[in-house]
Amino acid sequence: MIWTDFRKAMAQLGDPRFLRVAVLGIALALVLLIAIAALFVGLIDRANPGSVDLPFLGPMGGLNAVLSWATVLLMLVLSVFLMVPVASAFSGLFLDDVASAVEDRHYPSLPPVPRQGFADSLVDTANFIGLLILVNGLCLFLYAIALPFSPFIFWAANGFMLGREYFTLVATRRLGRQGAKLLRGRYWAQVWLAGCLMAAPLSIPLINLIIPVLGVATFTHMFHRLSDSAATVTRST
Repeated sequence: MIWTDFRKAMAQLGDPRFLRVAVLGIALALVLLIAIAALFVGLIDRANPGSVDLPFLGPMGGLNAVLSWATVLLMLVLSVFLMVPVASAFSGLFLDDVASAVEDRHYPSLPPVPRQGFADSLVDTANFIGLLILVNGLCLFLYAIALPFSPFIFWAANGFMLGREYFTLVATRRLGRQGAKLLRGRYWAQVWLAGCLMAAPLSIPLINLIIPVLGVATFTHMFHRLSDSAATVTRST
């Protein structure tokens, strides 16, 4: 079922509204990654005004470092870790646009929903990014003692957080916060699995740029499928 949701999301990538949001999301992700990579290189240069040899990247220092191929490689490496919070920021900024595009094509009989205020989205995103940082900070201990399994720990922890965040935000548009929490609790395993399937490709440079868009679309399909299933079970009982 989750794969069906994902295939529907993939099939809509050619939709002009969908494509517009995808391009904006990729641009936002690139800007954030470039800014963080430039800040990282700047801090290195400030601590050591000369060039610094980084493993696999070679010498880095000064303005040339910010513009060098080594920084491009550094940005790709950082994206493995930074795309999770970037994906969270994306969900807050573009959630309504992606979800509306999906619903207009696949669920046209649904009434429109009001957009969440920008300030509320900003607060929710900041809170979630803070929680992500805390969870990943706690996971550092597990990474150290279970190094061969650290990718799986990373995917499981961040998959849980991303699934929880994306599903709740999508469901809240239609059910309100309390209704979204109840539905998420009822299908927590599917939500977690979908989050893990989103977290894993976020670890792959370049491919991870398109995942936030597909994530929102996939969770939109998932919400409608699970809410229909829950309604059917309720009627049958």
